[in-house]
Amino acid sequence: MTTSPDPGSDPSGPVGPYAGRHGSGRVADFTLHQIERALRNRVRYRYVHPRTVREPDGYRIESPCCSRNVDPQGGLIHIAWLAQDAHGVWHLHARDHAAGRWIEQYSSGDLVMLLDLLCVDAGRVFWP
Repeated sequence: MTTSPDPGSDPSGPVGPYAGRHGSGRVADFTLHQIERALRNRVRYRYVHPRTVREPDGYRIESPCCSRNVDPQGGLIHIAWLAQDAHGVWHLHARDHAAGRWIEQYSSGDLVMLLDLLCVDAGRVFWP
């Protein structure tokens, strides 16, 4: 596992190893819709509505904290971050809420497989 930069923390522009590596236009919209469609079929916390946020260096998924494990008030928390590198490999990160950073969990050229891992989340890595 590797740690990665914190997308969304620097509004000045892309940062980190995946900066500028994403598609644009219709390709980006297709990926966003693909992620949102996969999230509708997730196993955990199906009664909340996660949000996928397009960022300069990937896609961040956030959701209300239903378990109250991370935020006792049930506020919005980071769930996952997906970024694609220059070689077309996708990197799926989970949030280490205690340390305030992203930790890469999986990487693959197969986005659908990574979305399946995110949505099943048998080890409660993404949906704490």
